[in-house]
Amino acid sequence: MVALGYLFAAIFFIGGVGFVIVALTVADLLNALLLKRRPAKDKLTTYESGETPIGSAWVQYPLAFYIFALLFVAFDVDIVFILAWAVIFQQLSLFGFIEIVFFILTLALGLVYAWRKGVIRWI
Repeated sequence: MVALGYLFAAIFFIGGVGFVIVALTVADLLNALLLKRRPAKDKLTTYESGETPIGSAWVQYPLAFYIFALLFVAFDVDIVFILAWAVIFQQLSLFGFIEIVFFILTLALGLVYAWRKGVIRWI
């Protein structure tokens, strides 16, 4: 009985993957057959939110901005975990308290590391 459930799951998985592959292949073939390729100078220019590009070089943001954003997302997700922990705090007893202390210490260690590397400094 359990093996039959796995068989159905495998069939649906293979069918889903097959459907995606066939749909993407057919769409790509239709795109290649029906559309005309006429590259123009305007089509090949860099698009900057509707503004005319200034200069010939693409401006790259410093890597620290991306790492700062990644830290924000990581701490945002961690806050969700801490709020879920706070809801069931009374049921967890000492083990839950030790677990969250270890978790917060790990976060603090990551924050200190980022601070020492100069990632949190904006300029």
